[in-house]
Amino acid sequence: MSDVKLKVSNLQKIFPAANKNGKELTALKDINLEVKESEFVVMVGPSGCGKSTLINIIGGLEEATEGEVLIEGKPVTAPGADRGMVFQGYSLFPWLTVQKNVEFGLKMKKVAKPERERIAKEYIQLVGLSGFENALPKQLSGGMKQRVAIARTLANSPEILLMDEPFGALDAQTRMVMQELLAKISRETKNTILFITHDIDEAILLADRIYVMSRRPGTIREILEVQMSGERSHEMLVTPEFLQMKRKIMDMLWQESQDAALDQ
Repeated sequence: MSDVKLKVSNLQKIFPAANKNGKELTALKDINLEVKESEFVVMVGPSGCGKSTLINIIGGLEEATEGEVLIEGKPVTAPGADRGMVFQGYSLFPWLTVQKNVEFGLKMKKVAKPERERIAKEYIQLVGLSGFENALPKQLSGGMKQRVAIARTLANSPEILLMDEPFGALDAQTRMVMQELLAKISRETKNTILFITHDIDEAILLADRIYVMSRRPGTIREILEVQMSGERSHEMLVTPEFLQMKRKIMDMLWQESQDAALDQ
């Protein structure tokens, strides 16, 4: 059996004209990518390149105009339990406690109460929120809310975790803490993750492999293997190998942004 969890082939997305005098908008063109089992893949690209559109198509929230998305060889036609999604917004139920929020998907699957309580507590502990099981979302900071959202998603045991700029709304210090937490969770759980960001440091810190996208219409410009020595932490950010890769990605994205400005 192939170890490829996600395969996207020849994908295009064209949005129709907003009115009869308008033009169609090609958001994505000829996208091909793979995410292997237990791999952490990050996509970066200039603003408006179609990153979020792509992850919504993979999540089954939008339809592609052309091409195919396969999860473990099965075509994606709608949202499904095989994909867990974490967005920039936390999407927590404000009237439910942390424990009940994390249990929610398990309850929908008819998992017995003792078992779902056990699973929820396990993932609450994994994201560092033990002791906050009975807290409501309004009592939590932004970083804590995102930890709950991650725990809730992981508790449902998806085949692949889709994360669309999940730390984008957090302050710089909290974002760094969450990056290291996610790197630790990824090492411990061996989850398969596709992560979207515009933050180059974040991409290199987290990824096994980085897909760099072009300006709209979004295509895959380059694929970079990230082979950093040592543990993934913010100590990496000042190493020569990190800075070399950062410079390479910065130059590519700068060129794409410059070309996009000239296209206007």
